Amino acid sequence: MPTLIGGTARWIGLALGVLPLVVLYRHVEEPLVNRSRELTELGPAREATLEARRRLVAQRLLLGPTAPIAASELQRVVKEVPAGANVDVRSERVLPPTNLAGLQEVPVELTVASSIRDTVALLYQLGRTSRLLTATDVKLCVVAVGQPRELLTTLTVAGYLLPAAGGNY
Repeated sequence: MPTLIGGTARWIGLALGVLPLVVLYRHVEEPLVNRSRELTELGPAREATLEARRRLVAQRLLLGPTAPIAASELQRVVKEVPAGANVDVRSERVLPPTNLAGLQEVPVELTVASSIRDTVALLYQLGRTSRLLTATDVKLCVVAVGQPRELLTTLTVAGYLLPAAGGNY
C-alpha cells in the first residue's frame, strides 16, 4: 500500500500545482483573449464611424483651399447674419489666420451698433449658421444711454479651414 498512498500524494500534488494555472487561465487569460477578439472585430466599424464624423465636421468648415478664399466666404456668412438681426454694421476687417491644432483659424472682426437684445440675437444667429463659427472676442461699449442703438459691439468671429498641405485632423 505504500505505493498507492505515494501515488495518490503525487496526484494530489500535481492537481494542486495545476489547479492555480487552470484558475489563472479561466479568470485572467481567457477574458483577455476574448476582449482582444471583440476589439479586433469592432475596429472596422469604429473606423467607419470616425470617417463619417470627419466628413460631418468637414462639411461645417469653411470652403476654399487658402485662408484668403475662406476669409471671403466667412465675410459673406457674417454679412448675411446681421441682415436677419436688427443691427447696423459699422466696420469689418479680416484678421491674419492662425494655425490651431491641425486647423487654420480665419478670424473676421466685426463692429455693430445695436441694442443689447439685438446683439444677443446676432450672437445666437452666428451660432446657428451652417458653418462652424466661434465668437473668440466680444467687446461691448455703451455709446449713449437712452439712444435706440445704445451699444457698440466689436466681436471677432472665427471660422475654420483644413490646411491645404495637411488635410489630417
